[in-house]
Amino acid sequence: MDVTQHILITGSSSGIGREIAVRLSASHPLILHGRDAARLEETLNKCDHSTKHCLWKCDLGEVDRIESSLTELLVARSVGVKGFVHCAGILKILPIRSIERSSVEETMNINFSSAVEIIRLLVRKRINQKHLRGIVFVSSIASLYGARGFNLYCASKGALDSLMRALAIELAPDVRVNSVLPGAIRTGMTDAMLSDPDLAQRLEAAYPLGMGKPHDIACAVEFLLSERARWITGQQLVVDGGRTINVTA
Repeated sequence: MDVTQHILITGSSSGIGREIAVRLSASHPLILHGRDAARLEETLNKCDHSTKHCLWKCDLGEVDRIESSLTELLVARSVGVKGFVHCAGILKILPIRSIERSSVEETMNINFSSAVEIIRLLVRKRINQKHLRGIVFVSSIASLYGARGFNLYCASKGALDSLMRALAIELAPDVRVNSVLPGAIRTGMTDAMLSDPDLAQRLEAAYPLGMGKPHDIACAVEFLLSERARWITGQQLVVDGGRTINVTA
């Protein structure tokens, strides 16, 4: 039976994930992942060649269900996964004294552990043959720097980037593994934070090129998955409009 090779994008029902999906849909069949079926359909309707893509509705917070859910999809649709983009993420801004264990588990499951579970499945020959060729994690500059209340987010993205470096060695030369580290991007996940006009103004001033758009990250992901990046692996590609090199007081 012929297998169609797809790119799997987690978190593709909104924000950066949706923009990545729309951009890649012109040239690749996709597996669009999300928790909300209606929002996934909205993404699908924005994509080129919509009949070539398939939807995977799954709550990545329930890590124990990922293997059976994804395996069932791949078998039922005769699909192989040649590229994996982990864009799903959750942001909880809380001081360490206010954090409950459930918040730690939820953040790490969605931002980090689910990626481990998906890759563990995709590198199995009996599940995905040897179709996998590229992995891109959508991380954050929070992986490199600290911020008040961002403790869980920083930790989860730091874990993701450490995993990226280890897998770049372990899976070479067959699979390239890289991360894209966005700065501040206006998405549904950051709307609440950026609704504070004083904070939004300070952020705009801190970014030499201004705040970014989901399109900026989608272009970086597309590049890292392409043959133009054939000799790039194990790297953190910072896409932040110059924020992390701005030492202006």
